Parts: sequence; C-alpha cells; structure tokens
Amino acid sequence: MAQSRKSLISLQDTPYYHCISRCVRRSYLCGYDRSTNTSYEHRKSWVEKRLLFLSKIFSIDICAYAVMSNHVHVVLSVNKSVALAWPVDTVLEQWHKMHKGTLLTQKYLKGELLSESELDTVKATAEVYRKRLFDISWFMRNLNEFIARKANEEDKCTGRFWEGRFRSQALLTEKALLSCMAYVDLNPIRARAATNLKNSLYTSMYTRLASSALNNKPVKGLIQFKTHRVNNGHRCLNLTLNDYCELLNNSIALLLDGSTQASKQENCDKANYIGLGEAQWIKIINDFENTFSFAAGDKASMQKFKKHTNRKRMAKQKSASLCFDRSFTSQKVELQS
Repeated sequence: MAQSRKSLISLQDTPYYHCISRCVRRSYLCGYDRSTNTSYEHRKSWVEKRLLFLSKIFSIDICAYAVMSNHVHVVLSVNKSVALAWPVDTVLEQWHKMHKGTLLTQKYLKGELLSESELDTVKATAEVYRKRLFDISWFMRNLNEFIARKANEEDKCTGRFWEGRFRSQALLTEKALLSCMAYVDLNPIRARAATNLKNSLYTSMYTRLASSALNNKPVKGLIQFKTHRVNNGHRCLNLTLNDYCELLNNSIALLLDGSTQASKQENCDKANYIGLGEAQWIKIINDFENTFSFAAGDKASMQKFKKHTNRKRMAKQKSASLCFDRSFTSQKVELQS
C-alpha cells in the first residue's frame, strides 16, 4: 500500500534521500526502443539539464544522479536552513524562475505600489513557496512534469510518461549515503552500457570528471567533495573526489567480471575505507535499491527514523544492520561551511 510522503521523509534524521522515477511500464522512453526502432537517447540530456537547473532553484543539492533508458536515479541533499534564511524577495525570485506565481507576486517583483493588505498576502504566499523550495516532492514534480510534457509534445500524444509516484529512500548515515552514491554512479556500468567512469554518460560522475578536466571547477548544482581549500559558505562531502573515484574504480572490476582480486590489492581496498566488508559492498553496489526499503542506515539510526515517522515496524532492518553495523560507531556526513 502506498505510504504518505511525510512518512518517508524526516529532515530531523537526515537531509539525504535517494529518489527513483521509472518510465510507465518501464518502457525505453529515454533510450533505444527496439520494438519501434526509435531512439529517444536525446531525452537523457533533457533530464540531466533539468536536474541541474532545479538544483540552482531549490534549496536542494544533488549528490549523485544517473539517467538511464527507462528510469532516473538521483541522490538529493535538502538544505532547509538556507531556504528559511532567504528574504521574501529571494523566495519569490527563485519561484518565478519556474512558475508565474500570482498577480500580486508579479507586481511585487516589478516594484509596483501595493497596499498593506496586498503586501501581507504576498508575504503569506512567499511562505508557501519557501516550504516548497526545500520539499523533495516539489523538486521531483518539477522534474517529472517538465520531461513528461516535453516528451508528449515531441510524440504528439497525451498520457503518462512516468509511473504514478517516485520512490524515495532515506540515507541515514555516511556509509549509507556514500554507498548509495556509488550505486547510482555505477548504474551504466552495471547495465553494461559503459565500461568505465569516463564513458558513463548522463551520470554525476561523468559530469564531475568532465568539468574537472575542462576548467577544474566544481559543477554548479552538485554538492562538492572535500578539498584542501576551505569551502566558505558551501556544504561538502567528507570525502575527496580522488578517493571517491578510487572507490568507484575499485568497484568496477567487481561489477564487470566478478573478480575480487582488485579489492585485495594493497592500498586499493576503498570499500573498506568507508567501513564495509567486501561481501556487503558487492551486495550494495549491485542492488542497493532492493537491499533496503524506505530507509538505509545502522540499527540505531533506523530506530530513530522509525520513531520520528511514527512507524510500527521497519522493513528490511536486518539487511541494513548486516551492511552498516560492522563498525563500532556510525558517523554522520560532516558538512563544512
């Protein structure tokens, strides 16, 4: 039975969520449709551009994404405190980049004279928009509706493009976050659509590497990895880009040929770097989505999530414990600002 989104999201437990949207009937509406001999590969760039655009509008950063032929993975990081600190003008400006707003909000941004009651209405409307601008459901809605309308216009048809709802998984610990990011970035390789990170098109890792090679600058909209420089005013993951690349490259051998030799080489066992054993890591990078249910983390974090979302039981808690309870402590992702 479908669950309410508020029972799946708990920002007091974690700002990190893995979201998955699938094309209706899992058809290849963003890939090559063999039944009709038609290629829709160009739609992957639509999704990628829209994702990066929305991350500049919403107070939500992207940790990782992968646009596949019949589904999309994205790992989001909600930055509620930033949205709450925005002045009314910023909230309205951000919202108007996507939607028309109301007649009064349009007049307000144009600097037209408004009465006191009209200003009160504008402020109340801005508070509604503010909440939406750090809401994952609104983020995914603005992604999926845009792509569906554009695809239907191209195909000159109507009807659903995506399945009714996107799936979300709360990532409660650092290990869960990094594991899920790796799972997402390795999607094309796992699907045999790519053989390495440099030809894994339409993924966050490909975009990061391309930007780094071109101008050595971080990609706007993607949360940054830790660097040797102080990241003033920016959130960042407690992991360097080089370490993350090594983690992924070490995992590719396991995905492509099942060999475990690479992971046993000296100074190459990056799966252990995040505190996971080889068996757990192989399981996670192959099927993170189904290994866990609506939340992934150690036993303690899952119990807190259960309490805060008023649940009677936690699905697949045993699987989570087997993967993430190996170390003595569970560390949250450190954010530098």
